[in-house]
Amino acid sequence: MQTIDSHATTDGAQLPQLHEPRNAGMELDLSWVRAAQANTSAIERRAATLPGRRSVKKDHQAAWLCKAISLIDLTTLAGDDTEGRVRRLCAKARQPVRADILDAIGMQGLTTGAVCVYHDMVETAVHALRGSGIPVAAVSTGFPAGLSPYRLRIAEIGESVAAGAEEIDIVISRRHVLQGNWQALYDEMREMRAACGEAHVKAILATGELGTLRNVARASLVCMMAGADFIKTSTGKEGVNATLPVSLTMIRAIRDYEARTGFKIGYKPAGGISKAKDALTYLALIKDELGNRWLQPDLFRFGASSLLGDIERQLEHHVTGAYSVNWRHAMG
Repeated sequence: MQTIDSHATTDGAQLPQLHEPRNAGMELDLSWVRAAQANTSAIERRAATLPGRRSVKKDHQAAWLCKAISLIDLTTLAGDDTEGRVRRLCAKARQPVRADILDAIGMQGLTTGAVCVYHDMVETAVHALRGSGIPVAAVSTGFPAGLSPYRLRIAEIGESVAAGAEEIDIVISRRHVLQGNWQALYDEMREMRAACGEAHVKAILATGELGTLRNVARASLVCMMAGADFIKTSTGKEGVNATLPVSLTMIRAIRDYEARTGFKIGYKPAGGISKAKDALTYLALIKDELGNRWLQPDLFRFGASSLLGDIERQLEHHVTGAYSVNWRHAMG
């Protein structure tokens, strides 16, 4: 049964926050995993129809774009990240769109869903977001390759949680999937879930490196069985990141898992989603396949850095009738 709490927005209004029972996981069911298939041609045909199936305009489009902002994990994962850049990004998360634009469309108090950083920047982000209710997510376990010594990957999770991260984005060992070693993947995910403690864990599948949609479906199920709170497409560092066919495959695995266990698992597409129109397509996909409940930040996130800038441009056009240049909407 879901519970409802509330938190105050910056203008004092109370917004409901829904909380589902956390995924407890289950014993590895290899018969279920091996029975999972993916009809690639059918999935690709369905995915190809998605951009043209839903069209929202004017006020409705603005509302959907504001919804997309509330679901963004605003991210910086660059080698030249500094404390100043992270603080500016956190300020953007608190105030993602200019106040006059939000006033014009009646969306005061809008924030992003989270801020996602490397471990070294967790304390800076936690301090910058104090009092906002915006959680900090940390990428962990040898991100992005996940090939550092295993004991260090587990230790890194603990360090990020201790620093204040409320969400941990871990990367799985792709070789376990490519070799069909589902027990090894399950055991790894289970231990990483335990190391997260109360922090929610997002399992990054790096789908662009898994070879087939069938592997994506099976890896999704194994990670959910092992207790993942979210499954996530990509690190954003692979050659191929989030795609609609991959998303459809993972979403249907989530639907199947919920039907069998009763646990709702979150979904996070990441990498390559930079345009407002793409965000609308993903929201339509989630609504069609999983329903309105998944259009909340506890069950859906975009992993993105540049998406917010394009959405802000679209909202300014909605209010003023003119498009602004990109530099007016800097992320940090």
